[in-house]
Amino acid sequence: MMPLHPSTWLSYTFAILAGFAFGFVLERAGFGSSRKLAAQFYLRDLTVLKVMFTAIVTAMLGLAVLRAVGFVDWEAVYVNPTNLGPQVVGGLIFGAGFVVGGYCPGTCIVAAATGKVDAIVFLGGVMAGILGFSAAWPWVGGFASSGGGQRQFVYEWLHLSYGVVAILVTLMALGMFAGAEWIEKKLRGGTIAPPRADASAGPAADAGAAPTKA
Repeated sequence: MMPLHPSTWLSYTFAILAGFAFGFVLERAGFGSSRKLAAQFYLRDLTVLKVMFTAIVTAMLGLAVLRAVGFVDWEAVYVNPTNLGPQVVGGLIFGAGFVVGGYCPGTCIVAAATGKVDAIVFLGGVMAGILGFSAAWPWVGGFASSGGGQRQFVYEWLHLSYGVVAILVTLMALGMFAGAEWIEKKLRGGTIAPPRADASAGPAADAGAAPTKA
């Protein structure tokens, strides 16, 4: 049973409030729309890429500063073990599901909370996948646990300091931001077309339009 001391309830309360705030921000950013999310794979709208790299860079630089001033004990931070082969396969499966369904697990919950039927169906698929993986563990568990299991970081693999890698990732993100803007502009023909008037509005929709010459 969960301990009932105040610190536990405070932690869970903060986690729940942070979760609601995170979901609200995702929805307001448009990430509750499967069309917007899937558009990144067709290079029409790279908002997801830009937002995710912004989050990565913000967290990385913030952690670098907090480590430097001694506010964070790096050894106390839990990091998933590195099982490279299984994680690559899992990433490919995850990406395929993202492309087909238009959601990732987090965004499908956000969209389902707003009543989107496709998100509710996708969430059901996520639950079925979790149960199916658990049932298949006797057959896939060996592979899923293979690969060493020791956590490994990019800066260790490159034999560089954490700060140097943080700067390099930041520069890479800036380059990707510029590239994403260029791709979006290129695919849109250099300009973003203005929205068309609603056809159901009838002649009133064009009331403010300038007269044209015959």
